Amino acid sequence: MKSLLLVGVTGLVGQSVLAQALADPRVAEVVALTRRPLNTPAPSRVRLRNPVVDFDALPDTAEVWTADSVICTLGTTRKQAGSEVAFRKVDFDYPLSIARRARQAGAQAYALNSSLGADPRSRVFYSRTKGELEEALRTCGYPSLTFVRPGLLGGQRSEFRLGERIASLVLRLARPIVPRRYRVVPAERVAQALLEAALNPVSGVNILESEQL
Repeated sequence: MKSLLLVGVTGLVGQSVLAQALADPRVAEVVALTRRPLNTPAPSRVRLRNPVVDFDALPDTAEVWTADSVICTLGTTRKQAGSEVAFRKVDFDYPLSIARRARQAGAQAYALNSSLGADPRSRVFYSRTKGELEEALRTCGYPSLTFVRPGLLGGQRSEFRLGERIASLVLRLARPIVPRRYRVVPAERVAQALLEAALNPVSGVNILESEQL
């Protein structure tokens, strides 16, 4: 049985990762870092620790970071963040800082919810940021590193994203002629891939593209 450190559990994919992890008998403990306390049912709290942290001033306490594997689903949008600087803080600075602390505490595997098209040389700011994060994570020394790169996610978000809703509808209607790489990927499937990467880590750098999900 393994202990997992989860970050980003309030998002679409993160919620599914948390639910699946708490239901998985291979998981001994889940440590979920959040800005505010989670409202979880009593039975789920038996294997769940929920340290409330300030991501701009992460604690150095080893107890917070001690886990066998890390799953990071942190992410936002340029619109939500308000600026490119704020976006980069959430999608690059936080995941990298967490990765370094957890690795120093002994974590052996890190699974990242990245994005289709992640490329440090991309002209698209979003894709470039994701690619730069993947590149930086390679320097952290994890024996197992997994990048899951889904395309458009399917699922019910807590916030409304008009552009995403429209794109999702169009892609679903055109599914028979849309290449698998660009089809909508259910959030639960992405979460499952991340969880498996954390519980059954494969040595080296592993990339799961959208068409593999």
